[in-house]
Amino acid sequence: MKVLDVRHVAREAVAASPTRPATAVVHDSPDARLIVFRLSPGQAVAPHRNGSSVTLTVISGSGVAAGADTERRITTGDVVTYDPNEIHGMRAADEELVLLATITPRPGSRGA
Repeated sequence: MKVLDVRHVAREAVAASPTRPATAVVHDSPDARLIVFRLSPGQAVAPHRNGSSVTLTVISGSGVAAGADTERRITTGDVVTYDPNEIHGMRAADEELVLLATITPRPGSRGA
């Protein structure tokens, strides 16, 4: 058994540049990858797609989750799911947004 302190990992996460959200891999296995995102107010992850299912769990704060044709306000405790190849993105509004992204299967694990 592993117990993961997502809030601690989020506090320690590092951004590639000051304009990008801070991220850190919390768990990585052939079945799933868990990534924490810490977005400062106004920061975003642009809408994109990938071949895996994506589940976003809001750990703290609030912001906006985006799909292909809609955006929806999200807040602490909300869970948003996206099917494989569905467009998804997120952004912090006027406060910090901490998300846990669960990606299944792990990128690169899907058989041909």
